[in-house]
Order: sequence, then C-alpha cells, then structure tokens
Amino acid sequence: MSDSTPSPEWFRRALAQRPGDGEVKVEGARIHYLHWGETGRPGLVFVHGGAAHAHWWSHVAPFFASEYRVAAIDLSGHGESDRREAYPRELWAREVLAVANDAGFEGAPIVVGHSMGGFVAMATAAEFGDQLDGAVVLDTPVRRPDPEAEEGARGKAFRNPKTYPDIETAIRHFRTVPEQPSSLPYLIEHVARQSLRRTEDGFSWKFDPAIFLRITPRAAREILPEVTCRIALFRAENGLVTPDIGEYMYELLGRNAPVIEIPEAYHHMMLDQPLPLVTGLRTLLADWEHSVPRSRRR
Repeated sequence: MSDSTPSPEWFRRALAQRPGDGEVKVEGARIHYLHWGETGRPGLVFVHGGAAHAHWWSHVAPFFASEYRVAAIDLSGHGESDRREAYPRELWAREVLAVANDAGFEGAPIVVGHSMGGFVAMATAAEFGDQLDGAVVLDTPVRRPDPEAEEGARGKAFRNPKTYPDIETAIRHFRTVPEQPSSLPYLIEHVARQSLRRTEDGFSWKFDPAIFLRITPRAAREILPEVTCRIALFRAENGLVTPDIGEYMYELLGRNAPVIEIPEAYHHMMLDQPLPLVTGLRTLLADWEHSVPRSRRR
C-alpha cells in the first residue's frame, strides 16, 4: 500500500457521498447495512463476497443514488454484523431480503452480488423471486466454489486471521483472494482500511473464519433453473467465469439472461475496473426500466 498514486476525482466525489447506517434483526443476529439515496425510490441491494463487507461497494453505490435507494449489506459474520454459529447460504438470502424490506425502497428491489455474494443473490432470487425485480451476478462460477470458500477450506489466509500492531501494518498485509495484478492501489487501501477491527492486541480482520465452515448449500446448478425473476450475469475478461462457464449458466437459465463481459477486469472487478462495471450496470438497469421480463421456466 505504499503506492503514491493519488486517488482520482471521481473516487473522492463518490466517497464524499457518505452513507447512512441501518440495521435489522434477522433470526437473532443484528445485520448492518449502508444506504445511499432518498427513501421511496426503486431499490438496489449490493452483496459482497466472502470475507469482504459493505464498503467494497462504497465507491460504486453512489453512482446509483440519484435514481435509486441503494443498500450494501454486511452479511452475518462480516463487517459490522453479528456472528453466528453457522452460515447457511439460505439464511444469508433471508438477511438480504430483510435489508430490502427495511431500507425504504419503492417496489421490489434488484440484488447485485459478487463472487460468494453472487451465490447468495442466486439463492435469494430462487427463494424470493416473486419479491425481487431482478438479480445480477458478478463473476460467480457455478461449476466450482467461490474462491474465498476454496481458500477458507484449503488455504491459510482465512483460517486464522492475524493480529497487527497498528492499522498501517495491517493494510500492508491485506490481500484479495484470488490476488490480481490490476487492482487500483487507492481502492485496495480503502477496502483494507474498512476491513479492520480493534482487538486487545492490536488490529485484525472483521470477518468470522467460521463463515467457510457453513453448511454445504445446494449446488448452484440446482438453484439457477428455479430463478423466475429476471437475472443477468457479468463476467470479468480475466476472471473465474470463463466463456464456457458463462454459456453453461446461460443454458441453466433457459437461454433467457444477458451475459455481459467487463473488458480487462479480473475477478474483483470493482477493484480494477470500477467505472466500466458502473457503466455496465447502468446500461443493464436502464434497459430493465422499460422492458417486461419474459417468463422463465421452472
């Protein structure tokens, strides 16, 4: 994090739109979320990946706040939300719906999920599709686990989070999973700084390592055919959803879902290609605003 490249004006303007804080109780746990924009507008709910948190979206969400009421959730076991004994994906889906019902949206919301959060978005769309206006899945590969879950199961990065003597030391040790060569330094520093909690011995990461011991969920290939609301798939050019996986997901959805590629992006597209991601989402949402979703087979 020693890169001296200054952050650009668009990034500073986005962070200047400071979010509000909301919380809702879901099955005994306090679930925290950030929100932007006025109440009574159509809703967007952003869902982070494994071991991440709501602030992974705080430079993206403000671009939608003039037209939408936007929320970014901290799933249980992440960020400022409570921890649980177990983290089944279906329970995370209920947390997403609870935030959507609490955040002051007008009408049914659209859920946008990245990586592990994409699996949560799929589960939400399958279980509560009649209460959503749509779902957007960002670089979530259905034929393999999300990379955070793989690292949590077999790697070392998430099993025993280290404690650091001060914030700056911790930030220097922050890494994404998978690592990628193109993340913008000012974005890495931003999400790293928001990822830390104070402990008795210094600073450590906010996520609960037990999130990767969650109950084995239903396979995404079983869930996708059950999605009845409209849905879109985003893949990163250099990400985990390869063209063949994208085609496989497209087939599971009855060949009735746009598949959109973000050029030059790696898996964490909000960290290396945030503005193309915003443009892609804006374009998709503009089309959804004036289109009628086709019926989807069950």
